[in-house]
Amino acid sequence: KCFFEGDTGYCAVPHEKNEDEMPVCPVFKDIGENFGGFDFPMIPIGCVGILYYGLHVKLQMWMIGCIMPPNHCAPQNSARLFKDIRGREALGMHLGAAISSGGRCGGGGCQSTTLTPAIVYFPKGTYVVSSPIIALYLTQLIGDAKTPPTLLASSNFEGMAVIDADPYIPNGNGQQYYVNQNNFLRSVRNFVIDVRRVPPEKSQGTGIHWQVAQATSLMNIVFHMSAAPNTAHQGIWMENGSGGFMGDLVFNGGKYGMWVGNQQFTVRNITVNNADTAVFSHWNWGWTFQGININNCQVGFDLLTGGATANTQSVGAMAIIDSVATNTPIFVRNSQPSDNNLAGSLVINNARLNNVQTAVGVVGGATVLAGGTRTIKSWGQGNVFKGTSSGAKFVQGDIGNPSKPSSLLDGSGKIFGRMHPQYASYAVSEFVSVRDHGAKGDGRTDDTAALKAIFDKYAGCKIIFFDAGTYIVTSTLTIPAGTRVVGEAWSVIAGSGKMFQDVSNPQVVVRVGEPGSQGILEITDMIFSTVGPTPGAIVVEWNVKQPAGFQGGAGAWDTHIRLGGALGTNLEVQQCPSSGSGVDDGCYAAFLALHIQPSATAYLEGLWAWLADHDLDGDGTSQISIYSGRGILSESAGPVWMIGTGSEHHALYQYSLVNARNHYMGLIQTESPYYQPSPAVPAPFSINARWKDPSFSSGLSSAWGLHVSSSTDIIIFGAGLYSFFNNYDQGCLQTYTCQSQIMNIDSGSDVAVYSLSTVGTTFQVSVDGKGVVRQSENRNGFASTVTAWSF
Repeated sequence: KCFFEGDTGYCAVPHEKNEDEMPVCPVFKDIGENFGGFDFPMIPIGCVGILYYGLHVKLQMWMIGCIMPPNHCAPQNSARLFKDIRGREALGMHLGAAISSGGRCGGGGCQSTTLTPAIVYFPKGTYVVSSPIIALYLTQLIGDAKTPPTLLASSNFEGMAVIDADPYIPNGNGQQYYVNQNNFLRSVRNFVIDVRRVPPEKSQGTGIHWQVAQATSLMNIVFHMSAAPNTAHQGIWMENGSGGFMGDLVFNGGKYGMWVGNQQFTVRNITVNNADTAVFSHWNWGWTFQGININNCQVGFDLLTGGATANTQSVGAMAIIDSVATNTPIFVRNSQPSDNNLAGSLVINNARLNNVQTAVGVVGGATVLAGGTRTIKSWGQGNVFKGTSSGAKFVQGDIGNPSKPSSLLDGSGKIFGRMHPQYASYAVSEFVSVRDHGAKGDGRTDDTAALKAIFDKYAGCKIIFFDAGTYIVTSTLTIPAGTRVVGEAWSVIAGSGKMFQDVSNPQVVVRVGEPGSQGILEITDMIFSTVGPTPGAIVVEWNVKQPAGFQGGAGAWDTHIRLGGALGTNLEVQQCPSSGSGVDDGCYAAFLALHIQPSATAYLEGLWAWLADHDLDGDGTSQISIYSGRGILSESAGPVWMIGTGSEHHALYQYSLVNARNHYMGLIQTESPYYQPSPAVPAPFSINARWKDPSFSSGLSSAWGLHVSSSTDIIIFGAGLYSFFNNYDQGCLQTYTCQSQIMNIDSGSDVAVYSLSTVGTTFQVSVDGKGVVRQSENRNGFASTVTAWSF
């Protein structure tokens, strides 16, 4: 039941309560009239068997019941508001007031925050909007996963898009709410967005303005746009940023399904029907499109190309894998011919064309690759390299098809992908709240014992729900195989204390599965972190192996490792300013962010392992100097999928594969530490053979973006490896000398790299520690791009 009093509502769990027992709670904001009829199965309390599927027709999404109980309140968060606004024409204004209330971060006066998260939940129904719904920082907009609600733009809709993640400030001379490259932590899920009432000639008929950075996602959204001949409608509009992941989207009609520009992004499983252009891209350094279906469009991918200098940046690199285009005259179109020079890299792998006249063409009619009804196995346009050869070979043709291990593929021979689990068919009674069972999540209390007890009792028979907050653990917390963990707007588990302070004896904060264990294990919407100093913290150790016959059964979605930069971490600008002299012993954040063990498998989608370079609280821009030894280390025999992942600012490496096999990585993104080479790698840590650390020859002073040793069947389909600073000075960008080498593959490995873009590094590819491919051969706008490299 819901009781409304002015602008504030109190919602009861599905049994009788008195109104005065319903306190206002944080984080969760529900937009709707009521909660309908609940019909929950009777299940014994405690761990008595496997999870039960709730399939009751009256059952609404578990989120309504699970997040509502009054003891789920977290004192550091904003007030929970409910508004009865369904069916009102001016929904945008009413909803905006609901979302922004409680000291939320936005409007141009707040760049970022970790203090005021919110979930805005939309029950099923149709919501008429006449102005944008603003997705403020640290917000998840979530519709009912069983019956996604419709956001219907009115005929007089005014604004940039139905959902706007970075609004332009009125009369602000182009200023926006957020710095686009730092516009983190946003998610939109489970909606139908319909702009067909907007006159077709108006570009206000746009579904989402998605100018975002890392730790952001769009998923399970259907866009409906006008199919009129003069339509200006578009599903997604994105002018810049530094993303990011999106997937499981459908676009119907419109001038553009997607009109996009961003440093890098990963797109998985989208379908575009009856649009003029499925995807228009006006600039990037590198995007990966995986599993794209294009039907009855005029152009599949329309690319603005030809910008070979930083001042003329256009599309730098497009990597398209496992796509199908049907009844579409042109699959890919460049705006300018290449003239046998790199001016926009293109990779097409496993593309099925059905009645497509031109596979790759140029505006004006020139055909680069003929179409028809055929399959393109592996085709590229750009500079291709082999082994230790340093000479660029420009290719418009076959670039060799990598061997793809069957364990990485689905039943149709495509790279496997799996949508973020949402448990829409589960009953509320199949969830257990950690705060209901003794955990505080207040960022101060030691919750180790409470959390261990919860996992001991409920792992495998209840979905473990982490109410919004920060849960401190002072010894290793094990998440057993068989467990499903769900966070609330990125709940945090943070390691703290003496156990994690000995760099010579590193200890695990969160162990995902016991060594050698096998079973389903799913983690969604969580953050793993530390409270410094913690130089001996292995933040996440991943041991679990997926169940037999269940691809992607062990994975993490919209889950991140965030180290420092947040209030309460003791790794903020007050303790660790970038202007400090030398290394402060109090500014160590971790020994290793993520370790994937040899027997483990992992499906990681949208994961970001970020050592903060600036404060998220306070002014949101002040740089800090903190230290993490290592980013992501995988020794797994596979299969491992890293889809839309990033790792940034760790001292020795961002990604390291050692004795690994059967990995698909696309797109991966890295940044080197801003402070290097002062101190130079490996300082302030040291090389440790026990942890398979790479070596650094004389003259190397910065971290590897990607290091691969003794590893086979590794496919890298899109990589952006960046070095922006030399001891916090960006003058090195002009000469591409922020560091000398950034990606190292040893000669004992079997690796295929496609669509590699780098920034600020002299050599793009090194073999056995020696630079072999110079960026000067591959200038491609602000970045430099290798279209393909392999032994």
